[in-house]
Amino acid sequence: MSSSPATALEPTTVGVVLAMAVVTYATKAGGLWLVGRLELTERAETALEVLPGVIVVSIVAGELVEGGPEEWLGAAVVALVARKTERLPLALVAGIGTVVLLRGSA
Repeated sequence: MSSSPATALEPTTVGVVLAMAVVTYATKAGGLWLVGRLELTERAETALEVLPGVIVVSIVAGELVEGGPEEWLGAAVVALVARKTERLPLALVAGIGTVVLLRGSA
């Protein structure tokens, strides 16, 4: 492999990312198509509504188990901001910012 600038993109990497994007879109579109044709119970609808949050929690939980004080404080900031503002994207940005700042000062 030749030496290249850090900003250069490898064709294989770009291809893999594009393929993953297509598969992700197809999965989501197929799921929406399928759900639109099924008669769901209220319980199933509720489960599908909370599923994205459950996935985020499962990913973050692993980081917290392996993490240290920076990650735990970041999680606390996310919980606090989410509770005060009821705006999850803002809470996530605040938590990530907290971790980045704490790691930078360590």
